Amino acid sequence: MFIIKHFEDLSVDEFFEIAKARYEIFACEQKITQENDFDDIDKNCYHIFSLDNNTIISYARIIPKQYSSYEDTSIGRVLVNKNYRRNGLAKKLMLKSIEFINNNLNEEHITLSAQYYIKDLYKSLGFKEISDVYDEVGIPHVKMRL
Repeated sequence: MFIIKHFEDLSVDEFFEIAKARYEIFACEQKITQENDFDDIDKNCYHIFSLDNNTIISYARIIPKQYSSYEDTSIGRVLVNKNYRRNGLAKKLMLKSIEFINNNLNEEHITLSAQYYIKDLYKSLGFKEISDVYDEVGIPHVKMRL
């Protein structure tokens, strides 16, 4: 169900679909235009996604510890296509990401910046809030750690 590939192993079509999904969710839907969604960090990440008819329906990037802005491995750019929300897909995506980090990167701690409205999803997976609420690109966020 989920595909996990390092950036260098993505096909052009896979990267195009990832870029399209991230643009649709973060720029068009959430109106995040203050920062470049595509940074050089992407080149050092693992990208986890699921497809339906060659369209990305869920996605996250896994940032290895040495490239993370935190002291831990991180998960970011988490998204679910709006037509596939409210069916547990985000939780499944996160569980698979955590499993990959534990088993393939041999890391047990994960830090992320969660949009505040979705923090309960991360809490249900064992993440704990480790900061006060802060503004990131005009959206309330909270730093969380597993």
